[in-house]
Amino acid sequence: MRIAVTYENGEVFQHFGHTEQFKLYDVEEGKVVKERVADTEGQGHGALAGFLAGLKVDTLICGGIGGGAQQALAGAGIRLFGGVSGRADDAVRDYLEGKLNYNPNVRCDHHGHEQGHSCGQHTCKGDHSC
Repeated sequence: MRIAVTYENGEVFQHFGHTEQFKLYDVEEGKVVKERVADTEGQGHGALAGFLAGLKVDTLICGGIGGGAQQALAGAGIRLFGGVSGRADDAVRDYLEGKLNYNPNVRCDHHGHEQGHSCGQHTCKGDHSC
């Protein structure tokens, strides 16, 4: 199994379509056996599902993610666990232990995020929905 986490400075990055790096975890018999960071090389939004599929990713852990990206991931056979925040390594550990805190209904339907905005962990107000 290969798990990918949207990644920035050790944390789960909060906007899938803007992530510049994924941390990849190879798992065997329920334990991480290899870790590495992959640079997206400027790919964004729709191209990221193909990027992950090319890396043979089975499972994605992320913060906020839009509906189109969710559909692309489903089409690529990648399981999604969105709405996650905190340290990437902790999220993978929690996933493997069956206690990952995630939001099965996470959705980020807007662009032009203001500085510091994250779709994965807030209550929306205004003219957009997460």
